[in-house]
Amino acid sequence: MSLADELLADLEEAGDEGEDGLYAEGDEGEIDEEMEVDYSKAESVTSIAKLRNSKQFSEIMDNISGYIGKQRKNSEVSGPVEADPEYRLIVAANNLTVEIDNELNIIHKFTRDKYSKRFPELESLVPDSLDYIRTVKELGNNLEKCKNNETLQQILTNATIMVVSVTASTTQGSMLTEDELKQLEEACDMALELNQSKHRIYEYVESRMSFIAPNLSIIVGASTAAKIMGIAGGLTNLSKMPACNLMLLGAQRRTLSGFSSTSLLPHTGFIYHCDVVQSLPPDLRRKAARLVAAKCTLAARVDSFHESSDGKVGYDLKEEIERKFDKWQEPPPVKQVKPLPAPLDGQRKKRGGRRYRKMKERLGLTEIRKHANRMTFAEIEDDAYQEDLGFSLGQLGKSGSGRVRQAQVNEATKARISKSLQRTLQKQSMTYGGKSTVRDRSSGTSSSVAFTPLQGLEIVNPQAAEKKVAEANQKYFSNMAEFLKVKKETKM
Repeated sequence: MSLADELLADLEEAGDEGEDGLYAEGDEGEIDEEMEVDYSKAESVTSIAKLRNSKQFSEIMDNISGYIGKQRKNSEVSGPVEADPEYRLIVAANNLTVEIDNELNIIHKFTRDKYSKRFPELESLVPDSLDYIRTVKELGNNLEKCKNNETLQQILTNATIMVVSVTASTTQGSMLTEDELKQLEEACDMALELNQSKHRIYEYVESRMSFIAPNLSIIVGASTAAKIMGIAGGLTNLSKMPACNLMLLGAQRRTLSGFSSTSLLPHTGFIYHCDVVQSLPPDLRRKAARLVAAKCTLAARVDSFHESSDGKVGYDLKEEIERKFDKWQEPPPVKQVKPLPAPLDGQRKKRGGRRYRKMKERLGLTEIRKHANRMTFAEIEDDAYQEDLGFSLGQLGKSGSGRVRQAQVNEATKARISKSLQRTLQKQSMTYGGKSTVRDRSSGTSSSVAFTPLQGLEIVNPQAAEKKVAEANQKYFSNMAEFLKVKKETKM
């Protein structure tokens, strides 16, 4: 048996078990009937929508009418709040609003199925159930009422009215009979009456929000608190709801029938449209709605356990929300140009003393460097090197520098020769043995053999004349020379 055959066999066994054991007798038929209800075959709306004529609906509305004119405080409640009759009425009224919404959906389906015979395209053009019911009641069989109708302008937008009027002129629907029109009118009146009762319940619950949910009312207001509590089905259900779902309560799906959808705000409910969030700039509203929804969840849980009846938790949460709102709207700090920080290296100690002064004098500017740095006024300088244009030697080696006396050599900056170097130079200057042109650094062509015209070859000393000059200089111009006494010769 292949894998596909095994899978088909498992599916068949699961189907047999579902038919035999999952459903009791009669249950399966009831589910199929609910899913396949065709409201167009119903004789009247009262046969499918029975809430308005029920005893529970009338009792709750009568009790609300009796409590509306009274004002109550928390101090009047003795014992647990759940035992208070008005609290029970508020919970029952909240549950009734959920049933009213379900009833309005049923009436909308009934009206849609009946009116699709006359104008089948209207369902896609007006998606909101109450707007659809009001439009059907206004138009009826006469679709020409779309043009220049003030009542319709209060229900739909101008763009939607234009699309509806154009579509109505080309629709393929047929005219309705008198009985069908009566059924539609009865259904529309019932839906509008139920909607009015729902708003009346909201007004009553709003007036009692400081009694039932004081902390939640402080954050978003009594009106918004009553709306989200009514949609959630009571304070207990609201406290069990996460913040991400609480933010979506009251969101409506709207279409502009082919027009631009840039102006739509998806995933925005009652919390997004409350005064706390709408007071902020548009770019911060979604972020603010998430924050408010999270705090509303905490406040609803506190109220569900009937703690902090004086609203202290609500005031603290609202103060935290406002503090964060102020923080978001603060302008960014101005960037200041800061100077570079002081270097971490400390000031180095300067060495003093005779050795330091001598070294400073030795490394100072010499007279040659001073002459090279000095320039003559109104004279074009010559470049010292062809490759380095603009570099000159200043007054170095020029006559007429303006100085009368010769530059004195500073002994401090004079180049020093060590004693070892002096000994080396003396050894190099000393001559041992015969005359050498290498040591004497004389011309290599010099020789002691001279040619004379008289005697031919003659060995002479080429340095003899220089030696005589040196001896004469040493005799007369030496530092140790003294004046010579000249003897006068007497004439005989």
